[in-house]
Amino acid sequence: MLRSVLLYLSEQKRLQDFVLGWKFARKLSRRFVAGETLDEAIAVVRTLNARGMDVTFDHLGESVASEAQADDATDDYIRILDRLAAESEAKATISIKPTQIGLAIDRDLCLRNMRRLAEAARAQGNFVRMDMEASCYVDATLSVFYELFDEYKNIGAVIQSYLRRSEEDVRELARRAAPVRLCKGAYKEPATLAFRKRREIDGSYLRLLEILMASQSPVAIATHDDLMIDVGKRLIREHGERESHVEFQMLYGVRRDLQARLVEEGYGMRIYVPYGNEWYPYFMRRMAERPANLLFVLRALVGK
Repeated sequence: MLRSVLLYLSEQKRLQDFVLGWKFARKLSRRFVAGETLDEAIAVVRTLNARGMDVTFDHLGESVASEAQADDATDDYIRILDRLAAESEAKATISIKPTQIGLAIDRDLCLRNMRRLAEAARAQGNFVRMDMEASCYVDATLSVFYELFDEYKNIGAVIQSYLRRSEEDVRELARRAAPVRLCKGAYKEPATLAFRKRREIDGSYLRLLEILMASQSPVAIATHDDLMIDVGKRLIREHGERESHVEFQMLYGVRRDLQARLVEEGYGMRIYVPYGNEWYPYFMRRMAERPANLLFVLRALVGK
């Protein structure tokens, strides 16, 4: 129930406009958002790199309303890649939301902008991850990904285990040896398209992880769940030859102690670091994903 309420609130534009103007809310968001400017975010990347953690950048923003906005968002990401190439102490890849570069307007617009990003990243020896959004965008996102992947091997996909279709998608990605980030999913979906019960979502996650680990796909195990992590460790041991192609991924600000412990144990750890002004939908989905995140915020509100 709480998850549904928070996901609903994440989509309310009027509430978003109000919260974005609330100074204290911006302060609270810094638990999960690295700042509103690239300079602030780069400082966070340096700190995480110094702790032995890799980073993927998300310049926050989702559906744009025009081709010009999609092109501008793409230009912003190219500037991020240029800045990262110039930095000696801040290393990161980038993650993009396809609707941010035009998918909700026109599939070919997104394809064109994604090609620009893949080309720019390849020229700098970098990598672009296409985030997965709501179920209505899955087919188009994978269509763009597949069209580009034969030419650009420096791009990766994301699969959400709560979608009922995901096993078929994972098998196709594994067949192509494509890089896959596996997560549980954080959008409000109907029961006809998505599993609702935690045991179903977890069961799907574990099945998909088994498939990926038995393939040649580079795998990002994106979870904060102890059970998923323990299974991931076991599979890494069982597929020892794959260890260098598997990493754990976690969100900035979530389970920092566990992030550090995995690094100490010798596992690859990449932190998903978002920044920018459009942090409200992202922040609310983090609250919906994990009750402990909401507890952090409530404690901050009462000064504990």
